[in-house]
Amino acid sequence: MLQPILFALLLLAAFGLFAWQVRKIRANILVGRDRDMSGHFGERLNKTLLVAFGQQKMFKRVTPAVLHLVVYVGFIVINIEVIEIIIDGLFGTHRFLSFLGPVYSALMAVNETLAALVIVAVAAFWWRRNHRPPVQRFTGVELRMWPKLDANIILYIEVALMAALFFMNSADIRLHQLEGKALPGAFPVSHFLANLLPATSVDTLEVLERAGWWIHITGILLFLNYLPSSKHFHILLAFPNVWYSRLVPQGQFSNVDSITHEVKAMMDPSYVVPAPATNPDGSALAPTPFGAKDVEDLPWTSLLNAYSCTECGRCTSVCPANLTGKLLSPRKIIMDTRDRVEEKYNSPLIFHPNVYGPEARHEPITDLANATLLRGKVTPEELWACTTCNACVESCPVNINPLESIIEMRRFLVLEESAAPNSLNVMFSNIENNGAPWAFSPSDRLNWADELYVAEKVTT
Repeated sequence: MLQPILFALLLLAAFGLFAWQVRKIRANILVGRDRDMSGHFGERLNKTLLVAFGQQKMFKRVTPAVLHLVVYVGFIVINIEVIEIIIDGLFGTHRFLSFLGPVYSALMAVNETLAALVIVAVAAFWWRRNHRPPVQRFTGVELRMWPKLDANIILYIEVALMAALFFMNSADIRLHQLEGKALPGAFPVSHFLANLLPATSVDTLEVLERAGWWIHITGILLFLNYLPSSKHFHILLAFPNVWYSRLVPQGQFSNVDSITHEVKAMMDPSYVVPAPATNPDGSALAPTPFGAKDVEDLPWTSLLNAYSCTECGRCTSVCPANLTGKLLSPRKIIMDTRDRVEEKYNSPLIFHPNVYGPEARHEPITDLANATLLRGKVTPEELWACTTCNACVESCPVNINPLESIIEMRRFLVLEESAAPNSLNVMFSNIENNGAPWAFSPSDRLNWADELYVAEKVTT
């Protein structure tokens, strides 16, 4: 009777702590500007099935895609056994799902096969990250001690969880053999490993089986609460992030509503400008800035992007600005956004590895009243290096859109601070005065045709 009580307390503490962290992350995401993402159910469902569940964009690079698919499928299928473990732990049963008969045997066989493949895939990932010549996307100013250590910690945890699973099953098989019973289910790997265990007493094997059981489920619960401090939180957020990703054609920029209404009124005197939004008490809303200076000026979907980032570096590895030696790294923009929102609002982490310590990407900011995302973490030089080619958007496996954040911060520089580069200011002046980006009067715009006509006359 004691075990179900202890397990219930463990489960309550683990899920309570995880809910506390998720609640803070949700609050951080919702500090962003409101954006209506309703509708288009069929299109969003199709995209989620293809990109999030189907790993469609991962297969642009086949080797890591296959390895990731093994870990991903293993994560989903093995969690079915976790459901059984939770039921057993709460109600004192043993192998509760064994009543499924052949279905249970098939499920356990698939679980063990996938667990073995996960260990192989994790070993390949570990070697790829640590012992082969460095892959460019595994380097960068934004990837210092913690991001590198975080990746390895996850790999070690996955191996430990699979090892505990095999140890639990092997001890259970050996225990049933000593008792002259058949363990329900099929365990192709654990049956081999069970022969390596000594044929000791039943009591000893019961202790070993329970030890494997507790280590496996406790490890899973600890892993669950580690996720919010890790880039691997994308395991959960990739699905809503893809669901709420942009459906408009890539390269289509958003318009500022107030400017749109102003232009329409100039072009059509009969156009009625909508009444400005008001607070619930009827008072006028404070004017919103053009573009984004800090995280609350970005749409909430951009903050969801920041928490969904896998830090894989595919965006930066295809960025033409980064490849030519410029400061821009789309991955850094996203990571800086996440760091900034936690710095200013809620820190949902049990520990805060990205900000503090000798290997932090930024010095801890104490003057929060005057600190901002723009210039506080992201420099104008990074922003103006962007060519808006959408390569980063196209390459992201979970449909993160760094370009949107870049455009919003550049919009702030231009419309709020008039801080555009001189070459752009010259173009703006030409558009205002001449109706075109070039320094020619509109009356001279067709001079080339006259010159061409004269040249043709001369040649004939």
